[in-house]
Amino acid sequence: MPRGRGRSAMAMLSGAWSMRYCSRMSDSVRPIRFSAILHRPATPPRATWSFVLLPEGASKQLPSRGLVAVEGRINGLPFDATLQPDGQGSHWLKIERALREAAGAAVKDEIAIELVPATEEPEPRVPVDLRKALAGQAEAHRQWHGLTPVARRDWVQWLASAKRAQTRERRVAGACDMLAKGKLHICCFDRSGIYSKEFSAPQAAD
Repeated sequence: MPRGRGRSAMAMLSGAWSMRYCSRMSDSVRPIRFSAILHRPATPPRATWSFVLLPEGASKQLPSRGLVAVEGRINGLPFDATLQPDGQGSHWLKIERALREAAGAAVKDEIAIELVPATEEPEPRVPVDLRKALAGQAEAHRQWHGLTPVARRDWVQWLASAKRAQTRERRVAGACDMLAKGKLHICCFDRSGIYSKEFSAPQAAD
């Protein structure tokens, strides 16, 4: 794509998000506002993304200690994302390089953020191993497509929380088995990581 077209597309997308976000504000939704330092993760070593840790006061205003889909602004630039649980009762936000640069921010900068919970839950990206497993089990596949985006997100997060490859393999197989039997939700899944210690924020390299 020519550079001019890319910038034009980004401007149009930003404009659309800005209109939707302003509409939310006009509906008396009070945004959560805070400032935070932009960090580079220690791993992977050549990561191009960065992250911020939400202040405790900001995180407490969110509807969940687990994943939370949000929309808002970074240094005035509209964005949408999913906040990740840090396992301590708070959240962290991953910021891709393109968004950081568009917002005029650099690692170690203090950036201004305002956000609100999203009106619609985004569809989660289905990992390859789960997609292949579902394709081989008709009933599990049917049940999967009948789930809400939030329920599908929980299954994907449960798989992603596995620390070892063997554990993940068992969970993929278990997910298909449970879905085929009509179990649409994961029993006793700690979405926040507070008790299971399966989630944490990245360690900062700086």
